[in-house]
Amino acid sequence: MTIPEIDLIDGRAAFDAGLTTFLDIRQPNDRAASAVPGSVALGDHNVDDFVRATPKDKPLVVYCYHGISSRGATAYLLELGFADVKSLRGGFVGWASAGLPATGGAER
Repeated sequence: MTIPEIDLIDGRAAFDAGLTTFLDIRQPNDRAASAVPGSVALGDHNVDDFVRATPKDKPLVVYCYHGISSRGATAYLLELGFADVKSLRGGFVGWASAGLPATGGAER
């Protein structure tokens, strides 16, 4: 299976359009330090609730630290029937390094 990815430019466009939910799969302490504004924390503790509550056609972008772990999470969500889910290439490190919107310590 090819894992769909989105680059930082298209990720920013999706963020600006406001129609895409960004899913943060990083550890809670890293998320607390800085995150994509409005993103949703997703982990073992809430994935079942998220899957039940989220329409399968909702556009989703999954991000982790560097864009590696998010590919596995993207594959998992695709297997569960989500139709429009992509992994953020470069992860949050790339996002923050590019000066894109972030809460907390990475805000620019």
